[in-house]
Amino acid sequence: MTSTRTWLITGSSRGIGLEFVRQLSASPENVVIATCRTPDTAQDLKAIASNAKGNVHIIPLDTSDSSSITAVEKPVKDIIGNGPLDYILNNAAINPGNDTAFEFALEDFIRTMTTNVAGPAQLTQLLLPYLERSSRPVVMNMSTGLASIGIDAGPKCNVYSASKTALNMLTYKQSKAKPNIIFYVVDPGWVKTEMGGDGAYLEPEFTVSNQLKLLHSITLEQSGKFFRYDGSILPW
Repeated sequence: MTSTRTWLITGSSRGIGLEFVRQLSASPENVVIATCRTPDTAQDLKAIASNAKGNVHIIPLDTSDSSSITAVEKPVKDIIGNGPLDYILNNAAINPGNDTAFEFALEDFIRTMTTNVAGPAQLTQLLLPYLERSSRPVVMNMSTGLASIGIDAGPKCNVYSASKTALNMLTYKQSKAKPNIIFYVVDPGWVKTEMGGDGAYLEPEFTVSNQLKLLHSITLEQSGKFFRYDGSILPW
């Protein structure tokens, strides 16, 4: 008898999040809770759900809105019942653009920090009791190489980089606070998505397939670390 694994993915209507849903929905072992801001307009996501071998549930979630995050608990509870939530993939994020440390809008800074850091923090806090039912709970927070001070990426994308560096620290703190849960951050690479923009060279299918290998193989001993999509360690 095969065991069911339950996944919750944010930012599922496009890009990397959509590709996660596509690949996970190919297995009948997976129950996927795919979240996005406006499910009614998520045509690609709805098409995947209608053809899924596994169970795909689409529910609304805006990670920049605290009340939207709070409201997600009821549909999650309705879907999993007394079962566990095995994986949270905090993928949703925004990038206000190629700003610098002295050329940015304060409202962009606050909105990006709210969406990219506070949102994943609140969502994981809210769903912690469901994670703790799992025999192997995993929380993946999507980061970027731009968040690494050690890589020395220069002045570009100031606000986005700062938000993801904060997310890295949050993940480290989560791993120390809950040593029974695997928490980690991952750089997906420069991916051909709307956010990736011009110059991106990795296909979503490639990075997601590699990330799924990491999700399935990562251990508690590796919790709290910063990985590249291929499983190699990145400098903080």
